[in-house]
Amino acid sequence: MNNILQLVWLIPVLPLLGFLINGLGRKQLTKSLSGIIGSGVILISFVLSVVVFLQIGSNHNETIHLFDFIKLNAFKITFDFKIDQLSALFLLIITGVGFLIHVYSTAYMHDEDGKDFAKYFAYLNLFVFSMLLLVMGGNYLIMFIGWEGVGLCSYLLIGYWFRNTDYTNAAKKAFIMNRIGDLGFLLALFWLIAVVGTVQYDELFTAANLAKLSAFDVTGITLLLFVGATGKSAQIPLFTWLPDAMAGPTPVSALIHAATMVTAGIYMIARSNVLFSMAHQTQVVITIVGLATALLAASIAIKQNDIKKVLAYSTVSQLGFMFLALGTGNYVAAVFHVLTHAFFKALMFLGSGSVIHAMGGEQDIRKMGGLHKHMKITSFTFLIGCIAIAGIPGFSGFFSKDEILAGAFAHNPYIYALALFAALLTAFYMFRLYIITFTGSFRGTHEQEHHLHESPKAMTIPLIVLAILSIIGGYIGVPESLGGSHHLGKYLAGVIKAEAHHLDHTTEYMLMGLSTGLVLLSIIYAWMRFKNYKIEGESKGLGKVLENKWYVDELYQMAIVNPLKSTSAFFNKIIENKIIDGAVNGVGKLVNYGGRQLRWIQSGQVGAYVLLMVIGMLLLFFIQLFL
Repeated sequence: MNNILQLVWLIPVLPLLGFLINGLGRKQLTKSLSGIIGSGVILISFVLSVVVFLQIGSNHNETIHLFDFIKLNAFKITFDFKIDQLSALFLLIITGVGFLIHVYSTAYMHDEDGKDFAKYFAYLNLFVFSMLLLVMGGNYLIMFIGWEGVGLCSYLLIGYWFRNTDYTNAAKKAFIMNRIGDLGFLLALFWLIAVVGTVQYDELFTAANLAKLSAFDVTGITLLLFVGATGKSAQIPLFTWLPDAMAGPTPVSALIHAATMVTAGIYMIARSNVLFSMAHQTQVVITIVGLATALLAASIAIKQNDIKKVLAYSTVSQLGFMFLALGTGNYVAAVFHVLTHAFFKALMFLGSGSVIHAMGGEQDIRKMGGLHKHMKITSFTFLIGCIAIAGIPGFSGFFSKDEILAGAFAHNPYIYALALFAALLTAFYMFRLYIITFTGSFRGTHEQEHHLHESPKAMTIPLIVLAILSIIGGYIGVPESLGGSHHLGKYLAGVIKAEAHHLDHTTEYMLMGLSTGLVLLSIIYAWMRFKNYKIEGESKGLGKVLENKWYVDELYQMAIVNPLKSTSAFFNKIIENKIIDGAVNGVGKLVNYGGRQLRWIQSGQVGAYVLLMVIGMLLLFFIQLFL
C-alpha cells in the first residue's frame, strides 16, 4: 500500500478534530480563530484528497482496513475505507466546495456571537466528517453511519436559529422525513445480511455472492435502497423537507442542499450500480419517480418569489434529472451532473446569500431589482450559474444535461420529450429569477437601497472560483461527437460497469441543437416577460396552484399529519391518561385506601385485641371441624 494512502484516514479525522476544537472551545475561541480552524481543517483535507485522487488514477483502487467493527462467530463487518475512482471524485467535491463555503461563512456569519459562531463551524465540520465517512466507507454499514450523521447535522444546521419556531419545525420536518427513507436503507442492509451474509462491497459485488440473490431479492433490496435515496435526495414523495430546509443559514443551503448531502442518494445508487443493473423493475420506478420529480419541482419553481425557495425547488428538479439518468442506466451521466451541479448550484446559493446580505435579510425577489449596478461581481457570477444550469453550450451544465437527455432519448423518446420540457422550465425560472433580481429598477425601500453594496472578498472570491468551475467543469466529460473522449467516463470505468446508451453522432447533434435552440427561446421569453417587471397581483388558476406548490404540503398535512395528531391526542387522553395512568394511579389509590382501613385495626384498645383473638380462634376451630 502506498504511504499516502496509509494516511487517508486523516481526511475525515481532520474535520472531526475541527468539530471537537470549535465545539468544546466555543466559549474561549475568538471568531477569527474559530473560522481559521473550521476552514483550515477542510483545506488540509482537500489537499490530501487531491493527493489521493492523483495517486489512485484511473486504474487503481485500495481498501484500507482500520479495525474489525463487528465480529460474531463467522459473521464479520470491518471498518474499512474504499478508495477508488468514485470515492476519490466525491472527496474532491465535498472538501473542495466545502472549503469555499467555509471561507464564505466567515464573512456571512460575522454578526453571530463568538460562541454561536464557533458552534456553527463545529456543526459544519461535523457534517463534512459525516459526508466523508459516507463516501469513503468500505461497506454499507459505514455508509449508513455517515448517512445518519449527515441527517443529524442537517437537523442541527437547518435549526441553527432555534429560537425561531418555524425554523425548528423545518429542522424537525427534515429529520423525520429522512428517517422514513433511512428505514428503507436499514431494511435493505438486514436483507443483504440475511441472504448473502455480508455488506462489504468487495465481497458483495462478486459473481458468487450475487448468484445467491434471487430476482425477488434483488428487486426488494434495490427498492428499499431507493426508498433511502428518496429521503436523502428529496424525491417524490419525500421531497417537501428540502424547500423548508432553506430556514438554515444560506451557506448551509449551499453545502448541504446543493453540493453534498442531497447527492448522497445518487452516490449510493452509483456505488450499487451492479445491483441496480440487475433490477429492471426498480430502474423503471427510479426513472418514473426521477422524471416526475424533475417536472413537479420545476413547475413549482416558476411561481416562487423567495430567492432561496426558487433555488431549492431547482435543486429538487435537478436531483430528479440525476435519478432519471440512474433509472435509464446512465450512471456516469448522473455522477457527472452531481459534479457540475455542485459547482453552479453552490455558486447560486452563495450568490443568493450575497444578495440577502446586501438587502439586510430580505429574500423576496419582488422587492429587489436593479442590483446589477450595485453588486457587479455577484451579478456576473450568478448569471454564469444561470447559464450553466440552463445548459448553454460551453458551460458545464450543457455537457452533463445533454448526456442525460441523450440517454433518455435512447431509452424512450417520450421520456426524452418530458425531460426536455423540464429542462426548458429550468432555463425559464432561473432567468426569471436573475432578471427580476438584478435588472430593471429597484423595488425595495430607500433604506435598503442606501445600504446596497457588494459583499466582502471572503464572499466574492468563492463566488468567482465557483463561477470559473461552472464554466470549465464540464470539459472533463466532452463526448466523442464533439471531439472529446469523455475523460470522466473512462476514469469511472473501473467502478461503474454498466454501459451508457450510445447514439450516432448525427442524432446527438440533432438533440443538442434542439435542446439548445429551445433553451435559448425559453430564455428570450423570460427576458421579454420580466424585463419590465412590476409587482403582480394575486395569482389565479394554475398560477395560484403553482404558487402554493400544488398543495402537496397541505395534502400531507390533511392526510398524514392531522390524523396522526388526532390519533396521538386520542391515545394521550384515553389510553395514556385514562387507562395507563388510571391503572398506575388506581394501584396507588387502592393501597392508600387499604392502608386507611387497616389502620383502624391498630386502635390501641386491649379489649378490641382480645375480641379479635377470640374471633380468630373461633374461625380456626370452624375451619378445622367443618372444612
